[in-house]
Amino acid sequence: MKYISTRGQVEPIDFKDAVMMGMASDGGLLIPENFPNIADKIESWKNHSFQELAFEIFSLYITDIPKDELKTLIDKSYATFDHELVTPVTKLKDLSILELFHGPTLAFKDVALQFLGNLFEYILRERNGQLNILGATSGDTGSAAIQGVRGKDNINIFIMHPEGKTSPLQALQMTSVLEKNVFNISVEGSFDDCQGIMKETFSDLDFKNKYNLGAVNSVNWARILAQTVYYFHAYNQVAENGEKISFSVPTGNFGDIFAGYIAKSMGLPVDKLILATNENDILARFFNSGTYEMNSVNFTISPAMDIQIASNFERFLYFLVEKNPEKVREIMSRFKETGKVVVEESLMKNNTTLVSAPSNTEKTLKTIKKYWLDENYLLDPHTAVGVNVAEEFNLATKTVCLSTAHPAKFPDAIKDATGEDLATHPTLEALKGAETRCHKGENNIAKIQEYLVENALR
Repeated sequence: MKYISTRGQVEPIDFKDAVMMGMASDGGLLIPENFPNIADKIESWKNHSFQELAFEIFSLYITDIPKDELKTLIDKSYATFDHELVTPVTKLKDLSILELFHGPTLAFKDVALQFLGNLFEYILRERNGQLNILGATSGDTGSAAIQGVRGKDNINIFIMHPEGKTSPLQALQMTSVLEKNVFNISVEGSFDDCQGIMKETFSDLDFKNKYNLGAVNSVNWARILAQTVYYFHAYNQVAENGEKISFSVPTGNFGDIFAGYIAKSMGLPVDKLILATNENDILARFFNSGTYEMNSVNFTISPAMDIQIASNFERFLYFLVEKNPEKVREIMSRFKETGKVVVEESLMKNNTTLVSAPSNTEKTLKTIKKYWLDENYLLDPHTAVGVNVAEEFNLATKTVCLSTAHPAKFPDAIKDATGEDLATHPTLEALKGAETRCHKGENNIAKIQEYLVENALR
């Protein structure tokens, strides 16, 4: 399997090179040349464990790592989860919850970043190389990425987060990691500011190559690949007799739901993918109007979704415009210049899978309270957004809502919703009062790059 860029100006490369490139060198995002069709294997995979499904799916896309070594990487990555199913489904009265928070940092990002951290280590050992990871987080990516590479040789990690815009526990999960290869940077501004600095830095190819920069954000294809597995795993736990089911996905940077799009493109019987947003509804507006237009960021109780520029949107756009890289370059250039693009109605008709609607803080809190009182099940605020929007669509198919984080990461929102201190977890309780370390960085690309240079491996 080879990988190409959404902007069409990168020669096809192997998987390991795609992992190390992260963001495509032409400014686009890397994608596989094709999505293998596995519709005829769905039934034979029905009783596979998560690890077995990961091996089957990864083997289709990773053809430059020996299969026995790939299996070892998979087993090592998911041994860190506290549930034997890795990503179990809890069936409620009217829908099901896919619990993606059983990894070491209690967030769905662990599913991909435990694997990616081990991949980086494997490739660097093979190539006798060094890597400086630069990432941006709205909350959970940072701690999951840090957990994936903390203490690893030949890797330094630099994670930017918007100061005061993550939950206190999310910040503590990052800044309490004191290994010498971990560098946290708080930036005045929004996640979009952090992501903008990251993307501009990766676009400077001389700088990127000189300092061996790598990406852990979902611009890295390996992250999206790993996330496709739990759609198949959820299907096996919910579906009967080959029926189609739907998924509701609380969405910020578009990576999680794009993984679902890949799963459907491979032949998984998916009816609809519900894209749920909070007040930051740029994606909902796009899927309902064809207009992709930036607004100011609203800071909410679901901070991982407080995003205006969804980096993985470009991957979906590539397929929406019928795999035309010139059209992608035109649209993304116009968006960068004006903050707005309108996609023709004829192209919007190519989307027959994704439907979208926004929720808001009031609805989110009511949804948390409802499910606690009616079903004794506690939703985190991001998951509650997905559940609320799924209820509004009320599809005829069975619906699985992705639960992206443990509610204990958002105790204030849970208390606001229920009136009780219900959200606790031993992992997080152990962090309270921990020593922390964090560099306060200006919202300035030159200053951030200067700090990176001072601390980079060379």
